[in-house]
Amino acid sequence: MTTIADPVIDRWYKDVENNLTFKIIAIDESDDSIEVQYLNGEIGEYDNDSWYNSTFDYIEEPEDWSAPFELDDEDLGYSDPDEHRRNMDDLNFDDYID
Repeated sequence: MTTIADPVIDRWYKDVENNLTFKIIAIDESDDSIEVQYLNGEIGEYDNDSWYNSTFDYIEEPEDWSAPFELDDEDLGYSDPDEHRRNMDDLNFDDYID
């Protein structure tokens, strides 16, 4: 069985034959290379021939995908600095009593 899944940057794939999960991080048309990062953090590379002769299939983004990439909240796009607490400066005397 060969893959029919075309390589797309930022898309997740599973190598069915070898049970490997990876994401495409770059495609270089000039030297015919597809750079991937495996779920364990390792970097790999395929050429077009090896890509289409492999057993790759599209998958959903894994639940724990960020673990090997050593990302923090800023890298993931979380930017809510609000601590979701009452602002003590905005309270009046009656609020202190409660």
